[in-house]
Amino acid sequence: MGEPPASDALHDHGYRQELRRSLGFRDLLVYGLVFMVPIAPFGIFGSVFRSSGGMVALTYAVGMVAMMFTALSYAQMAEAFPMAGSVYAYAGRGIAAPVGFLAGWMILLDYVLVPGLLYLIAGIAMNSLVPAVPVWVWLVGFVLLNTAVNYTGIRMTARVNKVMLLAELVVLAVFVVIGVVALAQGKGRGFDFTAVYNGATFSWSLVFGAVSVAVLSFLGFDGISMLAEENKDSARAIGRAMVAALLLAGVLFIAQTWLASLLVPDPGRLASRGDPGGTAFYDAARVASGGWLATLTAAATAVAWGFANSLVAQAATSRLLYAMARDRQLPAFLAEVHPRHRVPVNATLLTAAVSLALGLYMNSRDDGVTLLSSLVNFGALTTFLVLHVSVVVHHLIRRRSRDYWRHLVAPAIGFAVLAYVVVNADIAAQRLGFVWLGIGVVVLAGLLLTGRRPDLAAVRATDEPAAAPPAADDRPPHP
Repeated sequence: MGEPPASDALHDHGYRQELRRSLGFRDLLVYGLVFMVPIAPFGIFGSVFRSSGGMVALTYAVGMVAMMFTALSYAQMAEAFPMAGSVYAYAGRGIAAPVGFLAGWMILLDYVLVPGLLYLIAGIAMNSLVPAVPVWVWLVGFVLLNTAVNYTGIRMTARVNKVMLLAELVVLAVFVVIGVVALAQGKGRGFDFTAVYNGATFSWSLVFGAVSVAVLSFLGFDGISMLAEENKDSARAIGRAMVAALLLAGVLFIAQTWLASLLVPDPGRLASRGDPGGTAFYDAARVASGGWLATLTAAATAVAWGFANSLVAQAATSRLLYAMARDRQLPAFLAEVHPRHRVPVNATLLTAAVSLALGLYMNSRDDGVTLLSSLVNFGALTTFLVLHVSVVVHHLIRRRSRDYWRHLVAPAIGFAVLAYVVVNADIAAQRLGFVWLGIGVVVLAGLLLTGRRPDLAAVRATDEPAAAPPAADDRPPHP
């Protein structure tokens, strides 16, 4: 009550409403859950098990807490700047335009690369089920299907999201019920809490190193912020949906990985040698109830990653490209909005083309999945660090807020936890991430030298509070 409509807030920041506002809190919550994938640990369970010394449930619990502080920071900035663009928009307007560009550049490692990663993992999983169909055929099929759905508009994407979420939750419920019954019957190693804490192997550096891998399962809650200009409720709905989606997904992740840890056929071997084939979770399902459950979980992983998750990832990526192009940081054609479907059509098609090319190329490499995963995780984590700084600079320093918990303590805790995760991350990921950052600095210098400074109306409104914001009708739809 008393909260301004999100469309009015966008106009107040100097932008014209171009995307269709048709999503409510439930749509945003479903979108975030589908983006994170409630069964995401199925695909990377073995890697997290090895990295954590078997303490998978603890790793996901720590990851959820770390991401919760990040979600709180997202909520603060989404309310202050209710527009598409996520951290790119928040850092650019909360700190400075060049910082926003670099934040957007780093999160491109997450948003632009993650659809290709999802298509590749799904293609490999489907190929394991149907060997006669090559990986590249599955990959092309997933890309074409998702592009067609996203092209028809955000409402169609939202409808498909609800169906896919229900299907994933059904598969997860089947695994949990059968897993509990199997353990009660004496299968696996019975009920214990070594997946939560194992004094023989525990160390904080070990756990946080594993969090840097497990965080891939949590990436997606932040994608809700990309739909700020399609949210029909108040700006606070974005933050509420993020926190709710993260909490629900975290509880599901902890429960399923705890059960799977108790059912793996050879935990010692898995902890020492890892899971090169990516089948550890399916092996645990086979112990619980035979081959049919292993096949069901493998097929669900393929469809969830290749269709449901990549569908929303493509939608979020196109909104990031749209926001950066609207501010003259990317070519203007990416800011083109379809006149009938009201979606960023060129950005959607470009995302599909990049995902297809990237997926096909990485499929030809033995380390394709590992390389893409490392880049995606590093890009997201470093961008989240900038987000926490943005909250402090904008609210505490610029706006002189006295809400020290939300605008200083919570962001500081979130920053410290994520910084420790980044420090303990894979060395190769750190090197590749900093190379990408260096390229971004060069691109930013080129933009500034050629006079392509970002056109951030909200920055002007913040720096000059007495001045009236430009009328929406006086502003062109894009540069």
